[in-house]
Amino acid sequence: MGMELTLHYCYITVDDGDAALAFYRDVLGLELRNDVGYEGARWLTMGPASQPDVNIVLETVNADPTASPEDRAALSDLLAKGRLRAVVFATPDCDATFEKIRQSGADVLQEPIDQPYGVRDCAFRDPAGNMVRFQQLAKG
Repeated sequence: MGMELTLHYCYITVDDGDAALAFYRDVLGLELRNDVGYEGARWLTMGPASQPDVNIVLETVNADPTASPEDRAALSDLLAKGRLRAVVFATPDCDATFEKIRQSGADVLQEPIDQPYGVRDCAFRDPAGNMVRFQQLAKG
C-alpha cells in the first residue's frame, strides 16, 4: 500500500515581491493567501481558487537565513539570467491564455505550439526571469 501524498506547497524564488504579486495575482489570477515579511525577506503564498490545498510560495532571494552570501549571489545570478524554471499551469485554452498574458506586457518566451510529446503549450518569463509554462492537453 503506497503513501497518500498530495502537493501542498512549492516555492518560486523572486527578486521583487511587489512585481511578483502583480504578475501572479493581477495577470494570472491567483489568490493571495498570505503575505509575510521578516528582516527584509518576503513570502507570498498564492494559489488557484479552484485548488485551495495547493500553495505556491513566492520567496525573495534572501528568504533562507542559512544561505551564504555566495549562494545568494549565485541564486540572484541564475535568476537574472533566466535559468530557473518556475511552474507549469494547466489551461483549457492555451491560445486564449497566451493572448491574455501577452496583453499584460509579460515577456514572451514561446508562442503557443503543438509539442511532439502531446501537448500544446506556451511560455513566459515572470518579472524575476523565471520560466512559467501554460499547457493544454492536445485535442486528439
